[in-house]
Amino acid sequence: MRDDEPGAKGPDSGDAPRPAGPPRRQPLPEAAPAPAAEPPPEDGPTPAELTGRQRLVKGLWPPRVTRAQLTVAVLLFVLGLGLAIQVRSTNDTGALRGARQDDLVRILDELDDRTERLEDEKQRLEDQRTELENSSDQAEEARRQTVEKERQLGILAGNVAATGPGITVTVQDAAGTVRADMLLDAVQELRAAGAEAIQVNDVRVVAGTYLSDGSGGVNVDGNKITRPYRFKVIGNPQDLEPALNIPGGVVQTLEKEQATVVVTREEKIVVDALRPAEQPDYARSSNE
Repeated sequence: MRDDEPGAKGPDSGDAPRPAGPPRRQPLPEAAPAPAAEPPPEDGPTPAELTGRQRLVKGLWPPRVTRAQLTVAVLLFVLGLGLAIQVRSTNDTGALRGARQDDLVRILDELDDRTERLEDEKQRLEDQRTELENSSDQAEEARRQTVEKERQLGILAGNVAATGPGITVTVQDAAGTVRADMLLDAVQELRAAGAEAIQVNDVRVVAGTYLSDGSGGVNVDGNKITRPYRFKVIGNPQDLEPALNIPGGVVQTLEKEQATVVVTREEKIVVDALRPAEQPDYARSSNE
């Protein structure tokens, strides 16, 4: 058909076809949810089937320790060890902690007596100085004090015999368990209580005396003494006896070793064991 033929529709005709729009998108079908993966089979029961105790054990073992936790544990161990050592040291040095009230009062009285003796010695020395300063004949007074001092030093050095009140101490050691250090403790305790002269068996005890263990007994300055051990001590009996009987003192220590200790007060003790006077090889008096 041509354009000039009747009935033909030209481009200006109102019935011209409309341009076609974009095609409509069809909705995609929803994907079906994937089936849940089944957990791998376990050898033991599931967490829901565990008891409380089993869950606790499973949470604690095997232990999972970090470096910080390990450091804290080491520090706590060192701290606990230090506290234990401190407590043990305190218990060892606090032997009087469990003592009775009467024993504590007696120990305090002994300390007061020692203080009083030191004060008396101080006063005596001050009186001697005053006498020398005020004496009209200072040379004679000095000579008298020198003689008295020589007598006192002779007793302390063991060069002269001594007599006076005191105590005797007898240590029966049937089991042979008493050692030299125990007898040395007795000597030191007696000295601290004011003993002025001490004799053990047939040996005079002086400032340089030493004790050592030997076969079948104890050696005092190299001289063997055998059991029983007998002490003759000159001093105030009221100070010497309590010094040996304090809680945890010499008597209790020896009794723990199955020894028997007898302490007796005496009005007169004779210490007649003598030490030879030793002349110094090099020292000379500064007045010579």
